Amino acid sequence: MHSALPARSVAVVLGTRPELVKLAPVIHRLGDATRLIHTGQHWDDAMSGRFLQELGLPRPEVLTEVGGTSRAVQIGRSLEQLDALFTGDRPAAVVVQGDTNATLAGALAANARAIPLVHVEAGLRSHDPAMPEEHNRVLVDAVSDVLCAATPENRANLLAEGVGADRISVTGNTVVEAVRAHLPDDGRRSALLARHGLVPDRYVLATVHRPENTDGPATLRTVLTELAALATDEVPVLLPLHPRTRARVEAERLGGLLAGIRVLEPLGYGDFLALARHAALLVSDSGGIQEECTVLGRPLIVVRRSTERPEAMAHFAALVSPGPELGRLARLRLAEGDRVLRRLAGLPSPYGDGRAAERIARLVATAAGATRSATALAA
Repeated sequence: MHSALPARSVAVVLGTRPELVKLAPVIHRLGDATRLIHTGQHWDDAMSGRFLQELGLPRPEVLTEVGGTSRAVQIGRSLEQLDALFTGDRPAAVVVQGDTNATLAGALAANARAIPLVHVEAGLRSHDPAMPEEHNRVLVDAVSDVLCAATPENRANLLAEGVGADRISVTGNTVVEAVRAHLPDDGRRSALLARHGLVPDRYVLATVHRPENTDGPATLRTVLTELAALATDEVPVLLPLHPRTRARVEAERLGGLLAGIRVLEPLGYGDFLALARHAALLVSDSGGIQEECTVLGRPLIVVRRSTERPEAMAHFAALVSPGPELGRLARLRLAEGDRVLRRLAGLPSPYGDGRAAERIARLVATAAGATRSATALAA
């Protein structure tokens, strides 16, 4: 789309599967101008490698010795390697997304070298200081030159913190076009459900991976116990098991709690969307699923202390902490049956019109073009 930009002139820094999904539409818009850099925060073929192929993304430069380390080490090692890359081959602009450790490392590397920084999905706030991502997103917003706020609420958060209005653009969220592009058609969805022996609107799809739910054995035990208690022959519970969660289940010897749950290997994005599209209920601690459920028209229970996505809470999702309230609310939602599904199907997503990537790519091109013009004048 932006052929005026030189090849590989825009560094897109990411490190997790949700970032791949969210940034794929922007990367496609930027085309050959993209220089894709993966910090390795969550690098393996199941969680990142297969997504590159499925999303049609180029093979990235992958940083070393980052995954599996502490937050501080991930940020430090990523920052050191990114600084070396940007020094040897300076990009015209850097793009980061969301609030991961990779996001913060990319932002600090750009800031240290005075490279224009574009933050996609800026302005999310949970107001929960116990959440590492909250600190990441606040820091990234503070040093960003172009802040792409997904919603007017996100823009308001930034303005309240003193960010200049001239730095903020409300773009919508790329999740809308990502879901529309990668949701399999009716025939493929029907075939997938048949392979799993599932009836549309008669199963629960769950995901659990956040440290607040997996790192404490008592909390993880509670979540798995509540999920298992929901499962019946008529309404099974499916759980694609995240590598972090699997490792914690094995370490704490909680495998017996999975006996009543249909445990799946990590799914590709299209397969996950297909299963989510026909689930009677979603249960998750994921941030991305809070957005995806609004495009798919499915009810969601968010198992977390807090959320940075209040827009989804208005109609599509409800926030609960692990415990009996999770099971009680899940049964209430399931009892509503087709009524809630029909109601949600008629509601628009609060995350925009599906043109976010177009707007973001235009902002990136402007930021990168301004850098090239300044460099030419200096020469």
